[in-house]
Parts: sequence; C-alpha cells; structure tokens
Amino acid sequence: MASEVDICNLALQRLGAKSITALTDDSTNARACNRTYAHARDSELRAHPWNFARKRASLAASSTAPAFEYARAFPLPADFLRLMSNNGRLGLTNQDDLQIEAGNILTNDSAPLPITYIAQITDPEAFDQLFTDLLVARIARDLAEKITQSNAKIQAAQTLYTEARSEARRINAFERPPQQAPEDPWVTARY
Repeated sequence: MASEVDICNLALQRLGAKSITALTDDSTNARACNRTYAHARDSELRAHPWNFARKRASLAASSTAPAFEYARAFPLPADFLRLMSNNGRLGLTNQDDLQIEAGNILTNDSAPLPITYIAQITDPEAFDQLFTDLLVARIARDLAEKITQSNAKIQAAQTLYTEARSEARRINAFERPPQQAPEDPWVTARY
C-alpha cells in the first residue's frame, strides 16, 4: 500500500515532475504537496459515502442544552466529516428534527443517539485502492498549474481526475446494498 509521500509522488509522476522524499522537504514540489494533501483527502472523503470510511457511533448528550428550538446537543466524534443516513433513518425519531451546529448534532431525541458517519481516515493503508487512485488524480489536478504551467498538463490532469472519480464511486456503489429512499412524510401522513 501507499504512504502519503507515495501518493504525492504518484501525483507528481503524472505531471512529469520531480519526486520528493518527505512532505517537509525544502522544495517547491514538497511544499505544494504538503499544502494540498490533507485538504484533498478530506474533501474527497466528505464528497462521497465511501464504504471504507463509514463508522458508527452512539453519542452521549452534552450537559449543556441548546439555547432554543432543540432539547439536546450531541457532540460529534473528533474524526467526523459527514453524517450518513441508514436507509433514510439516522436512528432519530424524526429525521427532519436535526441540525448540525458548532460541532454538535442538535435534536429533540433522547440519548444515546446512534449515528453512521464518514470518518476522517488519515492512514493511507486504510484507503480503498480506487480511493487512493482518486486521491492521486485529485492531487495531480490541484498541483498541475503550479508545477507544470502547461495547459495541456492541466487538462490531462482534470480528465484523469474525472475518470478516476467516476470509476471509484461506481465500484464503491456496487459494494453497497441498494439504498431505499426515505418515505416522504406527506405520503405517510395518510396512514
């Protein structure tokens, strides 16, 4: 599997640029990779419900209640990036009764609050291989202008990124059971 430096070097290789030995190297390429890596990783993790990044947690209520509208605040896990739905259910009594604010889930539901979420995975060994390919393409795209100054390389990096994203998301979707959309309250009100 790949390390952070391996991932950045693959991105640099796709741009025809010199490789680095560490993200802390004193070189233009290393500084650019160091600025780009974590942001690209986290935004790609947040952008899609990756199977390898899904986690479950049972949240305890905070001792401080919200000032108004909601009865309880539930602090989010430290590695939280995105709240997921479980076939339209979050474990909440009413999914519409939910707000994420200032690192908390605000709701009127009682504790503990079960959630499924996308976690910030920082260990490249835990990445799905196609996510690694996507991250390489994303970093290459983000670095293309700074490193190459070539419109052709920038366009090639964008095309590579678009194709890698499509393939990674498609395969990730195949590995999940079909998801049912939640029933609209307007439809269920007639029962």
